[in-house]
Amino acid sequence: MRERNGRTVHDLRRESRTAVLQRLYFDGPMSRFSLGPVTGLSSGSVSNVVAELVAEGLVEEAGSVDSAGGRPRTLLRIRQDSACMIGVDVGETRIRIELFDLGLTELARVEKPLTAGGPRREDRYDVNVVIGHVRDGIDEVIRTAGVDPGQLLGVGVGVPGIVSRNPEDGAVVHGQTISWDAVPLERLLRESVPLPQSVPYFIDNGAKTLGQAEMWFGAGRGAGNAVVVLFGSGVGACVVSDDLRSGRAIEWGHLKVQVRGRRCRCGAQGCLEAYAGAEALLERWREAGGSPLAGADEESALTAILAAAYPSDPQTQADTTALAVLEETAEYLGAGFADLINLFQPERILVGGWAGLQLGTRFLESVRTYATSNALAYPSSLVRIELGTLGPDAVTVGAAILPLAEFFALGGRRAPEKVKENSPAWKASLRERAAH
Repeated sequence: MRERNGRTVHDLRRESRTAVLQRLYFDGPMSRFSLGPVTGLSSGSVSNVVAELVAEGLVEEAGSVDSAGGRPRTLLRIRQDSACMIGVDVGETRIRIELFDLGLTELARVEKPLTAGGPRREDRYDVNVVIGHVRDGIDEVIRTAGVDPGQLLGVGVGVPGIVSRNPEDGAVVHGQTISWDAVPLERLLRESVPLPQSVPYFIDNGAKTLGQAEMWFGAGRGAGNAVVVLFGSGVGACVVSDDLRSGRAIEWGHLKVQVRGRRCRCGAQGCLEAYAGAEALLERWREAGGSPLAGADEESALTAILAAAYPSDPQTQADTTALAVLEETAEYLGAGFADLINLFQPERILVGGWAGLQLGTRFLESVRTYATSNALAYPSSLVRIELGTLGPDAVTVGAAILPLAEFFALGGRRAPEKVKENSPAWKASLRERAAH
């Protein structure tokens, strides 16, 4: 039966289930009485939906609360052990794989260093190496936690680069800075990882998964629009607004800050990333006469430049070269933030990523000063520039949110036909996801 607005009774039922699940997830425990006003559903609809969700094992009772002059009201909450998700962060120095329950409590994790293959970045990101790490990591977290793979809502993966989709391969990654040219990552994972075909993959840009996590659970909660910046070896960003609630990754690091400037790892010249990314910062320190630790990874080298610029011993003189390089980096980042302010007029700019979190407490104030001095006065007066609050696991958490968000959108049900590779329903679902 189809309603006048084109929605079927099935659609309305799914939307009602979604509304109840989301309110219990974000605001629970709640009573049936309290669910009515916040979901817009009648008391009868709430009772019917809750009865279904309890029968399916997705919702459980969680004690009671006194009511004004009546019987105590039973509280309801999401049953956290009813399903689980895997989040994968294909990062710049390691691959992190985490298994979460429905409440995003970590059940198991494993990290695989990206060192195999050779010293060059493109060697570290050899597709076969990455696929092998993800395959082994998924197997390890499932065995460690002792969960049934059939409980998985899906596997979310955050990757560097642009992600497109097609019906034949699913998610395809265009990672120019790591020499990934149209890598059919979803198909390769399906062929390599021994998971049931019913388990879907959700692959997206790492900045977008970071943004998703900060908007759901971190410093972005309550903001109508925000830009979440991922600052690591390179820099990227995710824009979230009223018409882009799930966020959109933007290649902010490849915005040009100097014509015929420094060569970026993407191959072009003058990109912001060539001046403000951690890799470029360390290279500029070396060129200026600094002494990065020989053979150290980028995280250790960044720790070294911070220690040189801000020595813990008050008797030790600060390294003026390190200070100058960090201040120049703050100026470049501030100019890049000013562009974000002028283009998107966000309420908040949130800084995450391993380098952003490591550097942020030291020079975020300088970045703010440069950003507001370079941006238009009115939008810069409204924006707050802050650190993200979810720490180094934010990309992994955001990746795990991808299957969780779809689970909610489907009203707490799975779409078994959707993930049968090369089936008409699977291809149709990919076309729908690509359109969004």
